[in-house]
Amino acid sequence: MKATLTLIAILLLAPLPALRAATPALATRPNIVFIYADDWGWGDLSCHGHPWLKTPNLDRLASEGTDFQQFNVLNPVCSPSRTAALTGMYPSRFSVHQHFAAPAQNHARNMPDWLDPKAPTLPRFLKQAGYRTAHFGKWHLTNRDTSGAPNPTAYGYDEAKVFNGGAEWPSADLHATAEDAAAFIKASAGGPFFINVWLHESHTPHVPTKESMEKWKHLDEQQQVYAAVITDGDNAVGRILAQLKESGVDDNTLVMFSSDNGPEWTSKIKQPAVADKDAGVQGYDTFYSVGSTGGLRGRKRSLFEGGVRTPFIVRWPGHTPAGVKNTATVFTAVDLLPTLCAAAGATLLADYKGDGENLLAAFEGKTITRTRPIFWEWLGNKTEPDWWPRLAVREGAWKLAMTDDAKRLELHRLSDDRAEAKDMAKDHPEIVARLTKLALDWKATLPEKPDAACISTTDHGNATPKPTKATTNRARAFERWDTNKDDFLTLEEYKTGLKNGANLEARFKIFDRNGDGKVSREEFVIPPTK
Repeated sequence: MKATLTLIAILLLAPLPALRAATPALATRPNIVFIYADDWGWGDLSCHGHPWLKTPNLDRLASEGTDFQQFNVLNPVCSPSRTAALTGMYPSRFSVHQHFAAPAQNHARNMPDWLDPKAPTLPRFLKQAGYRTAHFGKWHLTNRDTSGAPNPTAYGYDEAKVFNGGAEWPSADLHATAEDAAAFIKASAGGPFFINVWLHESHTPHVPTKESMEKWKHLDEQQQVYAAVITDGDNAVGRILAQLKESGVDDNTLVMFSSDNGPEWTSKIKQPAVADKDAGVQGYDTFYSVGSTGGLRGRKRSLFEGGVRTPFIVRWPGHTPAGVKNTATVFTAVDLLPTLCAAAGATLLADYKGDGENLLAAFEGKTITRTRPIFWEWLGNKTEPDWWPRLAVREGAWKLAMTDDAKRLELHRLSDDRAEAKDMAKDHPEIVARLTKLALDWKATLPEKPDAACISTTDHGNATPKPTKATTNRARAFERWDTNKDDFLTLEEYKTGLKNGANLEARFKIFDRNGDGKVSREEFVIPPTK
């Protein structure tokens, strides 16, 4: 593994040899726009059959392109999912197992504090091939509590306005993401250009606009808030499509829409307004997260399909067939880098060791079968009923979900059981044995610890606490006690976790340093010194 990463680093530090230009001239290469939503479930589109959510712009995108209905992200939470899409490699290869948090929590999870800037990235490859590159919206390849993180230019972007970035970075307005992208499109109409448009919707806190809330005032409160943020996200898609047309480049632009993982868990208890300091906003909590998996099992943080199968719609006029629902092609986030480089006329040399496949033929409407197995690793919470798998592997129609010691597992044939309702492990022991070996052999190739160069040595000017047994134990306890998985402990969750011991209210207040009635991960993992 070390040899592989060293080779990648050498390739990427070289000026242009990582790519060799293909035949097409720059003027004929497609512009590429990647719209990546957050916690937007597979079923959260009206064209996927949702009974009351309306997504007219996404429906239009699907009618003008192809709706790939077997698309998987490679982790059921944000940061590792985005790492896979950006690098074309499994996020565990960079020790990115969960979302980037404050340094002490990252270290307790055996994670770095940012994605390795030496990693291969799609924008870097496209930039070397002559594209102008930009990133607008959510970043979360580091964390607001982390100092010293590389900024987006280190990953190959010419321009960026982000939220959920590093401690020193200015935070962009999350509602301005589509406008920032539209301005870049207008300025880059001569092309070719590549843009990430990474939306906030439908992550918590939900911050719907007044206009969208008014539109859905006839629904009950939970549905109103969720419908409003979905409308805001869909309107952002519409704004991008309108600017492409206005700039006269829509016929030569490949537009993709997807989501980083399945929908958030829905809390049974409504909490007061919650704050997202990374995005600089306050809004509604997970009580309003009523997203739909479209009948898939599991949700965010689960390796079952409801956590890792997300929408994937592609429109590329003159190339991608219009109005097609592709239910056969298995496509994953790590396939995006080689596929988009092929679409851009930039050929990766044989020395590039990514985990994806070039599936450009599928974009062009051809029948194509992904040949490599697909792997997932999950090191977050492992609660019942659907969050217990730590490893999963898919080969063809078969998917095996298992604990890391393989003592518990389930086998499903996704071609006729997309809901993963029927465990076929006892009927096919030979398939179980083969897939178990694939998964364990793959896990053995992963690094044991993160690259030291990607670990912060300062935190807002102060020395970052090194992980200790105590901080590690507190991080694990937080995972167990945070039953609604909203990244905060309520007093009731705290009491339940400690089995209603003595003086718990007073102890809870010590952790709750900002006095907001709940304890964040950072407050709990790094308790006050007095």
